[in-house]
Amino acid sequence: MRNISDVIEGYLKQVIEISEGGHIEIKRNEVADKFQCVPSQINYVINTRFTPDRGYLVESKRGGGGYIRIKRVRLHEKADVLTEVIDRLKLGASQQVAEDIVFRLLDEDILTKNEAKLVLSAVDRSTLALPLPARDELRSRIMIAMLFTLKHQATK
Repeated sequence: MRNISDVIEGYLKQVIEISEGGHIEIKRNEVADKFQCVPSQINYVINTRFTPDRGYLVESKRGGGGYIRIKRVRLHEKADVLTEVIDRLKLGASQQVAEDIVFRLLDEDILTKNEAKLVLSAVDRSTLALPLPARDELRSRIMIAMLFTLKHQATK
């Protein structure tokens, strides 16, 4: 059975997909009421599942007329997405950042499910088994090497 965070994430993604312009504006309390959960659960989902590394921009306005705007950022070319992700990885990659990037590439049909599993296995903290920050640096370098290969294939 899926947990409430997965259900909320799925709902928001579905609403974004069918919306004009690829973005939505929501009121946190209204979504919380819809799913019979606390508003902080909505914050958790937005902060962990709708990140730039996963291809989303989030902005919010607090107060009585406040809203949360979630926008899906889709680049048109596979090579452009890979270039953006590679540039991001040059800053290093924690386990969470790596997972977010892989989920984005999976969502944008750049990686297959099997490729995503391979990448995640290769860069998992238990596989790398090094102390920080060396582990994050190695994870970043491995992912960059893999993505350069994909990018080269995309431009053929």
